[in-house]
Amino acid sequence: MKRIALVGMPNTGKSTLFNRLTGGTARIANWPGLTVEITTGRIPLGAHLVHVADLPGIYDLEGGAEDERLAHAFLAETSLDAVLLVLNATQLDRQLGLALQLAALGVPLIVALNMSDEARRAGIRIDREGLAARLGCPVLAISAKRGEGVPELKHLLAQHLQTAEPHCADFSRVTSSTDWHAEEAQLFGQYVRRPSSLPEGITAKIDRWVLHPWLGLPVFVLTMYCLFQLTYTLSAPLQDVMKALTGMIKSEWLTPLAQGWPPFLAGFVVEGIFDGASTVLTFTPIIFLFFSLMAVIEDSGYFARAAFMMDGVMARLGLDGRGFVMLMMGFGCNVPALLGTRIIRDYKARLLTMLAIPFSLCSARLQIFLFLAGALFSPARAPWVLLSLYFVSIAVAMGTALVFRKHFVSNEPFALELPPYRLPVIGHVWNRGWGETREFLKLASTMIVTGVALVWLLTHYPSEQASYAGVVANFFQPVLSPIGVQSDLSIALIFGLVAKEVVLGALAVIVGHEGKELANHLAMTLDAVSAYSFMLFTLIYVPCVSTIAALRKESKSLGFTVFSVVWSLLLAWVVAFVFYQGARWLGF
Repeated sequence: MKRIALVGMPNTGKSTLFNRLTGGTARIANWPGLTVEITTGRIPLGAHLVHVADLPGIYDLEGGAEDERLAHAFLAETSLDAVLLVLNATQLDRQLGLALQLAALGVPLIVALNMSDEARRAGIRIDREGLAARLGCPVLAISAKRGEGVPELKHLLAQHLQTAEPHCADFSRVTSSTDWHAEEAQLFGQYVRRPSSLPEGITAKIDRWVLHPWLGLPVFVLTMYCLFQLTYTLSAPLQDVMKALTGMIKSEWLTPLAQGWPPFLAGFVVEGIFDGASTVLTFTPIIFLFFSLMAVIEDSGYFARAAFMMDGVMARLGLDGRGFVMLMMGFGCNVPALLGTRIIRDYKARLLTMLAIPFSLCSARLQIFLFLAGALFSPARAPWVLLSLYFVSIAVAMGTALVFRKHFVSNEPFALELPPYRLPVIGHVWNRGWGETREFLKLASTMIVTGVALVWLLTHYPSEQASYAGVVANFFQPVLSPIGVQSDLSIALIFGLVAKEVVLGALAVIVGHEGKELANHLAMTLDAVSAYSFMLFTLIYVPCVSTIAALRKESKSLGFTVFSVVWSLLLAWVVAFVFYQGARWLGF
C-alpha cells in the first residue's frame, strides 16, 4: 500500500485538506495546535489504495514539543511514497524554512500552497514555477476550504505514485549549523511579491473591538450568551418532536408489546432501559445545535483572540494562552483537550494545564445542565444559569492553577499567531455538529443503556422498598445533605463517574418518570438553590473514566492522576457546601 503524510505548521489547513482528500471528519477549527495525534484514512488514487496520515503541526524539524516529536518520529520511521507539505500562502515569509528543511531530508516532497484565494485577495503574487525549481518538487496553489485546486492535487499525487520510491526521512541531513532563516528570507525575496502595506481589512477592524482592553471581555460574555440563547431557542421545537416520537413509540408499540411479559422483565425494558435512554436521546437536537454553533465560532478565528486576550490573566496563574485554548477545547470533551497539551513543551506547564482541564464544562455535563436549567428556571433565566456555570468552570480551573502554580513553575515563552477571520463553511459546521451527535449516539447505544439498566436493577432489587440503591443512598446521606443534594441522587452521581451522559437516564429511572414528567417531578422536589448546588457538584467532581485514563496516559504519573481525582472531589464538595449553606443563611 502506498503511504502519504500531510505535514505543515499549525493552522495551515492540513486537517481541512485531509477531510477533502479522504472524506473524513477530522476536527478542524481556526486556531493552532488542534491536531495532536496522527489521523489516518485510505483513499483510491489512480491504480493504488493510498494510506494518508495527517501529522500534528510542526514549526521546524528541531521542535521539542511532544506533538512535534510524534511527527518527527513518524517521518523518520515510516517509509513514505510522498510527503505533502501544506503551507499558508499568506504567510510564506515564516513557512518556507520548513519547506527547505523537508527538501533537505531527501523525501519525495510535494508542496500545496493552501489559502491561495486569500493570498490573491491580499495582492500576494507567488512564482510557483521558480519556487518549484528551487525546492526540486511540484508546487500547487489550492484552497482546501473551498476545494479549489484539490482535483489537480489528486491527479498530481496519482501520477507521482506511479513511479514513486518510498523513503524514510534522514534527519541527519538537516543540521543546526544551517541558517534556515537566512535561506528562508532569500527564497521569499526571490519568489514572492507582497504589497508593501497590506490593506487593513475586516480582521483589523473587528479586532479593535474584540481585543480592546475593556470591551474584549464583555464581547466574549455576550458571544457565549448568544450561543446558549440560540441553542435554547432553536432546539426547543426539535426537542418536542423527539419527545413526541419517543412517547408514541412507548405508548403505541413498546407498552402493548410488553403486556404479556413477566412484570420484572416488562419493568426492566420499559421503565428502565427505554425511559432512561429516551430521556437522554431527547437531547440530540441540543447537542447538534450547540456544537454546530460552536463550530461557527471556532471557524471564525475568534477563540484564538480569546486565548490572546486571556494570556495576561493566565500568566499570573502559571499558565498561558494555550491553556485557555485547551479549556475552550474542553467545552467539547476533556479528553482531546488533555491530548492537546502536547503542544506545550515544558512538562510542568503541561501538568498544571492538565490539572485545570477536567473542570471544563464538557458536552456530557452540558446535557445535565440544559435539562435542569430548563426544568427549574424560566426561559429568560435559563441561559444565564448555563452561562454562570461556564464561568464557574473557568473560575475553578483558574483557581486550581493559582493554588498550585508554585509547584509547577515554567518559564516557557508563549507565542500565538492570530489567524484572519474567516467565514465558516457549511460542510465544516455540519460535520462538527453531526460528528458530536454521532459519538453521543454511539455512547447512548452502549454505555448509557448499560448504565440505566444497572440503575434500574439497583433501585428494584431485591425489592423497591428495600433496594441496594436505598442502602447506597443512606450511606451517602451524611455527606450529601450539607450540600443540599438528596440522598437518592447519589446513585446518579456514582454512575456519572463512568460517564456523565448516564446521569439523566439514571435520574429518569430513579424517580420513575421521563421527559416532561421527570422535569415536573424535579421542579416539585428541588428548589433553585438545591438544583444549582447539585449542578455545581456535578460540574466539579470527579471526571469520567475516559478523562481519568487520558490524564494518566498524558501525565505518565499515577500519583498525579490520583491527586487530580481527589482534589476535584474535595473541591466539588467545598464549593457546593459554601454555595448551599451561604444561600440558606441569606434566606434563599
